[in-house]
Formats: sequence, structure tokens, C-alpha cells
Amino acid sequence: MAAIAREDPRLCAFLDVWREEALARLPAAGRLPLAGLPFAVKGPTGIRSYAARRLIAAGGVPVGSTSVPGPGTHWKTWGLGTHGRTVNPWRPDRTPGGSSAGSAVAVAAGLVALATGSDGAGSVRIPAAWCGVFGLKTTNGLLPSPDRSGLASAGVLTRTAAQAQTYLRCVMDGYGPATAELPLTAAYSPDLGFADVDPEVAAVVRGAVGRLVAAGVVRLVDGGCALLDPGAAWQAVRAGDVPPHLGELRRENDHRLDTFFAGTPLLLTPVTPNRPHGHDGPGELFSTSLTWAFNLSGHPAASVPAGFTPDGCPVGLQLVARRGADAQLLATACAVEKALGSVRP
Repeated sequence: MAAIAREDPRLCAFLDVWREEALARLPAAGRLPLAGLPFAVKGPTGIRSYAARRLIAAGGVPVGSTSVPGPGTHWKTWGLGTHGRTVNPWRPDRTPGGSSAGSAVAVAAGLVALATGSDGAGSVRIPAAWCGVFGLKTTNGLLPSPDRSGLASAGVLTRTAAQAQTYLRCVMDGYGPATAELPLTAAYSPDLGFADVDPEVAAVVRGAVGRLVAAGVVRLVDGGCALLDPGAAWQAVRAGDVPPHLGELRRENDHRLDTFFAGTPLLLTPVTPNRPHGHDGPGELFSTSLTWAFNLSGHPAASVPAGFTPDGCPVGLQLVARRGADAQLLATACAVEKALGSVRP
């Protein structure tokens, strides 16, 4: 709590801090499996989420609600905390991404070990990538979600994939830890067949994939995974009015992904095509270009820190697995993190 009081006026990661409530919960929580583990919840309603309730029941202690986009932020990439605009802890002149902005910043700055998030188009994976932390989007429908469109699923932000296993153990009925048998068969797609990726972002991710191959963590196979640009279909589903041609586009992408995952258990891509942009917005760029396909398809996906661009911006490596393979995806992410080691500018 002292770290939040000291750092949040600069970072603006929190909407509310629940110091007295957290202290009151500690005695009872200390006797439960999580033993009073402090965590943060996304946004003003996050304390009511299914994941937060399960974490509390296991002995987690919520310490506050984190920032989400403020009024008028159409792109959903900014956070607005009590003290002002949420900043990227690595580059204060850049956005941390969104919409789980404050959750990513709170974890990256070491204010909490774990923060809840939700991901409807990349809202966990993008801020995880841009803040240099781990982020998981669970399989759509695995956990209850208030999103009627079916696009958003629960997620978590942590410093490491191993810490995210704690989250999944608490919120997922019947969870059993998986193991990653190395090398993992994987395909690498630099752009999913349609995205325009910043060359420096692409270089960081390509280098990370090369290190995984050299370390014997992954064995790359040919083929990749080329999709049709899902942007218009995602927006139509969100609006609740899907014309036939976009419904067909969605079905075609589902078919391509089903065919891919029938033979290859792991897909690797950049998380975003661009590096964190300034607080004035992304211009014509869609930071979601490489993430929202998997909100449409429902696959679990994670962001693992891959490195930094030459100007000090974090870059994320996206791992995508078969639907329902969340535990296996976390085991894979742990192996990937171990091979990549600590990535710093």
C-alpha cells in the first residue's frame, strides 16, 4: 500500500485504493490458500467480477481498482486514474495500452503481483505487451463474462506466466497444471497475412522466436497461419449487426484456424503491429490488428515480453493455443519466459 501511495501520483494506475478494507480482510485471508495475496481489479466494477470473487474466496486481498479509458477515448487505449492520465512506466510520453491500462501499469511497477483484466479485442494482451508484463486472455466462455457479444473474456496481468497459474488455479474449476514437452511444435506468422507491422517491432519478435528455436523450446514448421483481416467482422459483431459477407469472413477464419490447430498446437505472432503510441492517439493504426481475430474465434492467447525497440518501447510475443488449452498455454508460456530470460532495454 505504501508503494501505491508513493508511485501512483506519477503513474495514475488506480481509480480507488482500499487501504482500510484490505487491512480488515487480511486476518481471515491469511488462513486461506492465497494467504492474503494483494491484487488489483480492473475498473470500478471489477470487484464484482467472477474472477475477483474467486480470488477473494481463495484468500486474495483486493487493494484497489485500476484505471480504464476515460470519457471520449474512442480508441480504448488510454487509462484515466484518480491522479490523471495513466502513463507507460517505461516511456511516460507513451500510452500503456488499454483498456486494462491501470492493471498493466500496476503490475509493471511492482505495485501488485496480480491484476484482473478483460479482453474483448486485445485489452489484456496489448497493455501487457506495451508495459513489459505477462498477460493472458482465457478461452472465450471459459469464465463468466458480462459481454453479450461474446467477444470479451476474462484475463489476468502478472509479472510472470507462473504467477498467472495461481490465477487460473483459483478461478477455473477442475484446473490441473500442465507440462510443456519440448520442443513445442509451432508456426510463426509475422503479420497473420494482412497486418502492416512496424519493422522494428517485427525485428524484436523475430529475434525472440529465433532465440526460442536456438534454445530448443520450439520447433518451427512451415505454413504459418494466414487469415482474412477480421477488423470489419469484429466491429459488426460488437455492434450486433453482422451482414452476410462478414459472417462468411468470420466462418472462413474459423475454418483456417481449426485447420491450423488440428496439426500445430502453437501459433506465434507479434501482439501489436505498432509500438506504444503517444497520448494523442494512434492515428490511422489499429493496435488490435493482431489480437482481435482471437476474440472472434475464441482461442486463448497470451502476451510474453519479447524485448524492446531501440527507442525503449516494450514489445510482446503473442502465443495462441487451441480452444480450451489454457493450462497448456500457461505451461508453454513458462517455458518461453525461461528461455527468453529477463528482457530489458
